[in-house]
This record gives sequence, structure tokens and C-alpha cells, in this order.
Amino acid sequence: MKSLRGYTFLILVIALLFVSTCERNVKRKDSPVYNETETKVKYNHSPKKSEEPIDFGMFCGDICQESLTLQAPGESINGKVGLIVSGFFPYGLGTRIMAAETVRKYFPKMELVIGNGDSNPVIQSSIVDDFISKKVDVIVIDLVEKDAVNPALERARAAGIPIITIDRWTPVDVLSLIKADDVEVGRKAGQHIVNLLKGQGNVIELKGTAFSTTTIDRHKGILEAFKGYNDIQIIDSIHADFSTDKAEQMMEGILQRTPKGQIDAVVSHADVMTMGAIKAIKAAGRENEIIVVSVDGQKKALEAIESGEIDATVAYPIVMPMGIFAAAKTLAGEKIPDYIELDAPLITIENVAFYKGKTGY
Repeated sequence: MKSLRGYTFLILVIALLFVSTCERNVKRKDSPVYNETETKVKYNHSPKKSEEPIDFGMFCGDICQESLTLQAPGESINGKVGLIVSGFFPYGLGTRIMAAETVRKYFPKMELVIGNGDSNPVIQSSIVDDFISKKVDVIVIDLVEKDAVNPALERARAAGIPIITIDRWTPVDVLSLIKADDVEVGRKAGQHIVNLLKGQGNVIELKGTAFSTTTIDRHKGILEAFKGYNDIQIIDSIHADFSTDKAEQMMEGILQRTPKGQIDAVVSHADVMTMGAIKAIKAAGRENEIIVVSVDGQKKALEAIESGEIDATVAYPIVMPMGIFAAAKTLAGEKIPDYIELDAPLITIENVAFYKGKTGY
């Protein structure tokens, strides 16, 4: 009888040991994080990071992506970001929409406040001051002009608010500037004009607002491209202020006072002005004699390339999601370069299909 009880006890001990071993194995398989070299199970309560890489878009190359890749998990980023766009024209609207989408997708704890500069430096300056009073943690701004908003930016710096400029630069000492090289953008547009005209012809230049760094740099690039081609002449260079209506009206005036055969090409600093110029050219019945090269890569411009109304446009990327990721890295205390350059490819009939639906506006 004692032998039977001892045998039963032995079986019970073996069974308990087996159950205990199974439980330990289950814990090891189900644990969110387990290190084989550790004797204890470690739990990580942060959501699992997606294995899919962040989509920075087609204009953020390897160096850009490396500069903006966040080390901290997106769910941990907590703070208030003030975004100020230069206006609610297509580029500004695209910036606003893509910024909001980026925050919703990657940064659930980030608060995004958006202001519209309405192409007015006085309004933009007042928004900067408003964001200072709201105690935003970072300001991301696409400047209307390079000088007029500077005093407000200096007040933000004095308040200890890091500033990230996108699309346009300022002489103010900011944390980082993210954009394509507008001088190179202008040079590409100008060089394509040179190629299409075979180094000879009369050109109309449609410029943006007078004190915008976009205007200043693209004009500089166009002149550099034309340098050495004495038979290419800019016969009129006007500020259409990034306005479709103004560009149409000004182009109408130029066409009326310039006889047929004396305008060979139009180079425009922005698609939004190009569309107005095209309307005037078509109304005058002169679309077959004037080459049109533009900048930006808006949906309407790409469609106009397909229809033959525009010969080419140099894509100028919306600086999103890059601007928001730069703000997120700043909130996380991670360093970012003082300048991050974006790509700006030439789009023609040969490659327009590749870029359709990918430029953001």
C-alpha cells in the first residue's frame, strides 16, 4: 500500500513538472519581446513598429530619407506644431492636406495648428505671433517673402521656439531648411528652353512675387541657363505674382503688343501662372508658335503636357511629409541637418505618365 502511494506521488510530481514546463514555453512564444540571453521576459508596451518603410515620396532621396528617419516611435511624439503656409493656392493647399494626413497616419499625439499666410507677409507675421502666444513647440513655415516676416521669426526664436523653413529660405538663423534648389530649378527650365529653341529665340518670363526667394532664385537660374546664348533674348520679364488671373491678363497684353512670330517661348516660374498664360495664348490663336516651359508639376500642368499645351515642367515638390517629420525629430530631441535638399526632375511628354498622381497637387 505504501508502495502504491509512493508511486502515485511520483506520477503527480512528474505531471506538475510537465505542466510547469509547458506554461514557460507558452510565455516565451506569446511575449511581445523576448531576449534569449535573458532569464526574464521583457514586455514592450509600445505598439509594434510597422516593417513597411515610411513613404517620404519620390522627391526625398537617400540622404533626405536618412536625415529625416525618426529613431523614436511615432506614437511617442507629443507636442504642438504650428504650420504656416504661404497661401491656399494649389501648392499651399497641397502642403496643408499632406501635413494633416502625415500627422493622422504617424503621430497620434501630435497637435497640428495650421495658419494661412494668404500671400501677405503682414498676415503671416501675425500668425507667427499668435503661435508664440499659443506656445507651440515647433514652427514649420513656408515664407511669403524672405525679409518682411523676419522680425516675427526673431521673436519666435527669442521665445525659444525652433523654426523649420520649407520651400523658401530666410536670412534668419533657423533650425533647418527643407526644399529643392530653386536656382537649379530655374536652370533646368531655362536649359530646356535653350534646347527646344536650338539656342535662338525671344522669350517671355513670368515671375512670381517680387520679394519671394522662389522668384529670386528661379530667375537667377534661368539667366544662368541663357548665359552664353546671345541669340536668346528675354524680351519681357513680368511679375504675375503666382496668380492665374494676373498671368492671363498680362499675357494678353504682351500678345496684343507683340506681333506674331516675335515670341518663341514662355518660361514660367509656376504652373499656376502658366495655366493663365496658356489661356491667353490659345485665345489669341498662337499656341502653335510658342513653346511653354513651367515649374511645379501640378496635376493640371501634367495634363497640359499630355495634351501638348505645355512642353515641360520642372517638378517642385511639396515639402511634406518631410516638414512634419523634421518637426517630429525636433520634438524627440533628435538632430536634423540645417539644409535638406529635395529632388526636382524635369517632366516632359516622355515621362509624364510616371509622375501623374505623385506630385501631391
